[in-house]
Amino acid sequence: MTAIFMPGAPVAEAVLAEVTERSALFADKYDRQPGLGTILVGDDPASAGYVTKKHETCERCGLASFDVRIPATATQADLLAAVAGFNADPAVDAFIVQNPVPGGFDFNAAMAALDPGKDADGLHPTNLGFLALGEPGRPRPCTPLGIQAMLAHYEVPVAGRRVVIVGRGPTLGRPLSMLLGLKEKGANAAVTVVHTGVPDWAELTRQADIVIGAAGVPSSVTPEVLRPGACVISGGISWEGRRLLPDVDESCAEVAGWITPRLGGVGVTTVAMLLRNTLVAAETRAGAR
Repeated sequence: MTAIFMPGAPVAEAVLAEVTERSALFADKYDRQPGLGTILVGDDPASAGYVTKKHETCERCGLASFDVRIPATATQADLLAAVAGFNADPAVDAFIVQNPVPGGFDFNAAMAALDPGKDADGLHPTNLGFLALGEPGRPRPCTPLGIQAMLAHYEVPVAGRRVVIVGRGPTLGRPLSMLLGLKEKGANAAVTVVHTGVPDWAELTRQADIVIGAAGVPSSVTPEVLRPGACVISGGISWEGRRLLPDVDESCAEVAGWITPRLGGVGVTTVAMLLRNTLVAAETRAGAR
């Protein structure tokens, strides 16, 4: 069996083209650009690279961007002050706190202090609550949105199908399970979440139409745990030095019907959805005034 590869670039480019067009219209109407803010704590090279990519994409798509860097030697109070500053800044329509943060900092507390209307990542507790309720028009988590958009782009059937997500983290596995289980277009699936506490989880993935690796454990999804012809998406990643390691082993292409590539898969769609969330936040704030 030859799998259909699912690069994220075509999905991301379509989203970014829409963002660019709507950003130009917004700037013409309100005489300013939509604005994305980022807060980076510490000097982790991977996190710094992600932040740089976000600012480069903002420049390309006509969004303003604002960058705050906090040294690892700072305090939680410094982080909360940066969050308060972006909350109060009218030029910043939405912003993120880049995760992970160094030891000694509380990411969840920073997220709770963030204005839910300026939540570019869709990870504020209020917005996750709205996701659980299926409330439209609220920020939703970017990586789950990117995965959903990839399934739609590559015409992978979702409604009524069995989806197994390997991983239950609060930024990917858990919100993705809620998103794909909603009774709306691009979702309405029968979703099961498995994790390391489920000793026979492979019995569940072998029955699934769609398997999504979301645990951040390299090569945790292998051909042996798949049903032939299943769609396999690697959402979780980890690093070995500078080498990116996906949750889905490349050998899964031998049995899968669809599969994301090791490089250039879900990640690029995450950035695109971040910019779209920012644009929507700008449009919503402008319309409310």
